[in-house]
Amino acid sequence: MDGRRRSGNVDDRRGLTAGTGGKILGGGIVGVIIIAVVTLLGGGNIGDVLTNVLGSGMESPLTTQASGNYTPDAEDERLEEFASQVLAGTEDVWTREFRRQGWGEYECPKMVLFSGSVNSGCGHATSQTGPFYCSADQTVYIDLDFFKEMSTTIGAGGDFAYAYVIAHEVGHHVQYLLGTLPDAHQKMSRLPEKEANKISVALELQADFYAGVWAHNDNEMFGSLEDGDIENAINAASKIGDDYLQRKAYGREMPDSFNHGRSEQRVRWLKKGLDTGNPLAGNTMDIPYSRL
Repeated sequence: MDGRRRSGNVDDRRGLTAGTGGKILGGGIVGVIIIAVVTLLGGGNIGDVLTNVLGSGMESPLTTQASGNYTPDAEDERLEEFASQVLAGTEDVWTREFRRQGWGEYECPKMVLFSGSVNSGCGHATSQTGPFYCSADQTVYIDLDFFKEMSTTIGAGGDFAYAYVIAHEVGHHVQYLLGTLPDAHQKMSRLPEKEANKISVALELQADFYAGVWAHNDNEMFGSLEDGDIENAINAASKIGDDYLQRKAYGREMPDSFNHGRSEQRVRWLKKGLDTGNPLAGNTMDIPYSRL
């Protein structure tokens, strides 16, 4: 990433503290790693995980104030630059792909960097919520400490693993622009939880696929991948599957509560995106659940 441009769509709110409450809405890759690993291993249950990921009913004002408790270190600043460069890479790739596919002009998402807690268009979130995409304000939210947690908590470190997280959340933005995300959420709202979870899995696997598509094309455009990068991302994907996390927390799987997909599925769809680089090759929404 040396010498790569930084995105102009980053809003750095680190050092600011948001008011508590509102609706907590997590999403994408995060809810699984931080909420499932930290919440489940800390004594919570699947219901707690789903509450935090899909939304809970805490109430609060939308306030933001300065906090004197946050002082970024050198690694924080490196990760800030890296995140901005990765976002810029997604802008370049998806702008080209939208034009190439005849999808119109790509509307770049914003990225908010925060520490502690943040207020989004989808409600209030804390660092425990992890990175998430909010379609209400078309913004990706990330506390950069999450990347450190990836390395220390589940052994999934490495810059390309971190880039995968960002690209996955941007993948949800692509789904939003194409109408896939709102259509899926509308269907999910009419279904019982077990069936809604199946649609959630399809959404998450497609976001993994889009992350792979981004990486393929970013490497084609900028030669960004180095030895070991792909292995880092695959390692991360293998450790955020619902089956892996449930076995780690409970010693067993609960398939009816899966909402992100098995490790094998997440790895397979990420690799398919990496191998093809073709955004048309990953329409998970039209594939029967049993074949995902």
